[in-house]
Parts: sequence; C-alpha cells; structure tokens
Amino acid sequence: MQLISSSPFFMKKVFPFIWFGFLVIFFLGMFASGQASQDPMILLGPVFMAIFGVVLMRKLVWGLADEVYDCGDQLLVRKGQQEEYVALANIINVSTTFTSNPPRITLRLAQPGLFGDEIAFSPPTPIFRLNPFSIFQRNPLAEDLMVRVDKARRLR
Repeated sequence: MQLISSSPFFMKKVFPFIWFGFLVIFFLGMFASGQASQDPMILLGPVFMAIFGVVLMRKLVWGLADEVYDCGDQLLVRKGQQEEYVALANIINVSTTFTSNPPRITLRLAQPGLFGDEIAFSPPTPIFRLNPFSIFQRNPLAEDLMVRVDKARRLR
C-alpha cells in the first residue's frame, strides 16, 4: 500500500482559518473604529470576500480526499473518518488539472460509491521546482493511473 496523495491539511484547515480569521478581525475593526456606523456599505467588502472564500474553497479544496493509497488493483480513499476501496476497473476516466492550486487528479467512477461518482485528490508535488514550466508537464502519477485503469477495464 503506497500513499499517492499529498495531505491537504493546510489547504483544508489552516488556510480557511487564516482567511476567515482575517475577515472577522477586519469586520470587528470596522465596528470598533465606528466606520461601519458611518458608512454601512463598507461592510460589503468583507461579506463579499467571505462568500467568495466559501465558494472557492468548496469548489477547489474541501472536496479533496484526505488520503489515497494505491493497493495494486484498487485504491483506498479516505475522507474524514470514512474510507472506501475503489477498484481500478470501476474508474471510467482519470483527469488532471495542473493549473489549480492545489493540483488535483479526479477519478470518475462507473458505479458511484460512498463519495459519489467523482473522487478528487491532490497528488504529491515538489515544494521547490527549478523549472517554472514543469507544471505544464504531464503528471506521472496520473499517466500511470490512466494506463492501469485502461488495463483493468480491458481485463474485466
């Protein structure tokens, strides 16, 4: 069993805490200084940023699996306290996005499981890259999964 995902702890827990914590401090600061009572429209900025943060994090981060393990002919997916084994033969498509932060690999399933018909996770990425254009190269983990999924579906 080999871990093939990176831990999204910072993106799922720490970053939202910093984001919304800053907005709360900013919001309370406007009330304490009296700016909110003088010009209530000034509160639209933090409210808009909170809504934007929820939508963005829900779309890009909160849906990511916590851990994905490669178990040969199946993957073990963990999200919170729940876990599910997904057979490679049950995967229809493996897609990758290299432009989002964090980068993600999305698996579309033929038969929906515990986590629905799509499972997304963040592959391990190097912290420091010498080549800034390396993000545009194919992800070797996604390529390997594509080949193995195709082979598993043919054998089925």
